[in-house]
Amino acid sequence: MEPRIDLFANPVAASFVKRLAVAGKVVAESSLPATTHELVKIRASQINGCAFCTDMHLKEAVRAGETAVRLGLIAAWPEATVFTEPERAALALTEAATRIGDGRGVDDEVWQQVRKHYDEDQIAALIAAIATINAWNRMNVIARTPAGTPA
Repeated sequence: MEPRIDLFANPVAASFVKRLAVAGKVVAESSLPATTHELVKIRASQINGCAFCTDMHLKEAVRAGETAVRLGLIAAWPEATVFTEPERAALALTEAATRIGDGRGVDDEVWQQVRKHYDEDQIAALIAAIATINAWNRMNVIARTPAGTPA
């Protein structure tokens, strides 16, 4: 697959990408666990069909020490027993927020689970992480940014 546009070479896209990367640093510097942040980025990218982001964040998760078993089960997380309750809450929020266009929104049960496991700053970071990765996914899917570079 050939990319439609190089998001890093075009001056307008590159300027936006630079700002989006800075916005992502807010989450990375928050108290949200790094593992949870990676799980959120991977799951949203899977839902959105963004091979570029899925590939990138799987590699980042491996470098951070994530196991092959857990990474392999992210797509089937509701049935998997390898995720903690806080991680499950974050993944449920990711699913609901990423699929917001399906008309269900984020239901109260999902929100209560998130509130049970995360403080206000971590919740704000989760929301920001989900919004940011969804923006990255959309940009890369539209541009057809290729995936599969060597680790």
